[in-house]
Amino acid sequence: MNSPIDVTALSGAALQEEGASLQVSGMRVWRILCVDDEPNIVASLRRLFRGSGYQVTTATSGAQAIAHLEQEPVDLVFSDMRMPGMSGAQLLEQIRVRWPKTTRVLLTGYADIGSTIAAINSGEVYRYITKPWDDGEVLATAHQIFERHALEDEKTRLEELLRAKNQALMELNETLEEKVAARTSELLQLSQKIKKNYLTSIKVFSNLMEWRGGQLSGHSRRVADLARRTARAMNMAEADQQDAFIAGLMHDIGQIALPDTLLAKPVPKLSDEETAQYRRHAVLGEQALMALDDMHTVSNIIRSHHERHDGLGYPDGLVGEMIPMGACILAVADTYDDLQIGHLSSTPLSAADARSMIARGRGTQFHPEVVDVFLQMLLKAAPVADAPPRMLRTIQLQPGMILARDLLSSEGAVLLAADHVLTAELIKRLRLREGRDDVEMILPIKP
Repeated sequence: MNSPIDVTALSGAALQEEGASLQVSGMRVWRILCVDDEPNIVASLRRLFRGSGYQVTTATSGAQAIAHLEQEPVDLVFSDMRMPGMSGAQLLEQIRVRWPKTTRVLLTGYADIGSTIAAINSGEVYRYITKPWDDGEVLATAHQIFERHALEDEKTRLEELLRAKNQALMELNETLEEKVAARTSELLQLSQKIKKNYLTSIKVFSNLMEWRGGQLSGHSRRVADLARRTARAMNMAEADQQDAFIAGLMHDIGQIALPDTLLAKPVPKLSDEETAQYRRHAVLGEQALMALDDMHTVSNIIRSHHERHDGLGYPDGLVGEMIPMGACILAVADTYDDLQIGHLSSTPLSAADARSMIARGRGTQFHPEVVDVFLQMLLKAAPVADAPPRMLRTIQLQPGMILARDLLSSEGAVLLAADHVLTAELIKRLRLREGRDDVEMILPIKP
């Protein structure tokens, strides 16, 4: 955009040259309509603008000017005041109403000052120029008007550009929100998948420890379930419930270092040397998980799950609240299952007798609150069961089906965890295993 021009310092020829320069640089041809009932006047105006770069047309009456405007609107109208039929004031008033963006300039004599004022009021004339006019004044007026038009056009262009940018930004924001939501959903699904695979891996590893057979088969899985249910009944945080569950699955990992002959004996029948060796499994279990940052809390629970509330436990002789709550829960769940499988006595106890033994240890061996919650949880009436699972053969399985509960091997090992989603490849492997082992597999599937 050119800077404003000092019209007082320019001759008529200079103004013509400046106007031509403006049109070339702006790449727009400004249109002028000159209206006067005297042909020599409009001819003079046409000659005046020659070489300016403006597109000039003429009309010798108001009606002719209106007809031209209806065919091709213009940017600027110079109109004489006194014309037969339709005066300049009437013409400019019609132009104001019908073509408000067209700038209007009145050419008038000194004797017409009253009519000129009326024309300015009714036609909203930009300015009036007296006859005989000064060429420099006419050219400067046209230049100022077109410069103002150019500024208005630029303002309109920038406003439209801003609206377009804002619209694009709004669409981008909407798209971005959708992309963020989609990505968040993907990450959430991935996180849930990793969590599920993490727990499944722990279950599988736990079963590998129990494949040594004997009375401990299935023990860790049952203890983990009891520990999680107790933690939930105590309204512990979700993370603490999971830690208790994982610690239940892994609490005997230290027993990998113990010989089979020692594990086959009930604890009361162990010799002093064997007892000392057996008691090391809690510390060994902690050490086995020490390198895993995510297992720090779990490893502490495992180390302390044989501590007693009265301080007579091992390996550290912790007392009361010094013992992690997860370890207090695990101690009760572990002992309860050990009593029923005969690991702590010569003969297995019934569930009722095992509960009685747990109750006797309240406040001495076990944390009193944990015992109260644990026993209440066991005695509480079972909730209404969900719809029973569909028991399907492998030939009936379809991708997308979900296991209703853990799929166990004949040795009690977890082959697939509950809530596992079946895939075509997994179904193929199950059928292959079924044929290889010559054992029909029946899977519990959610309805």
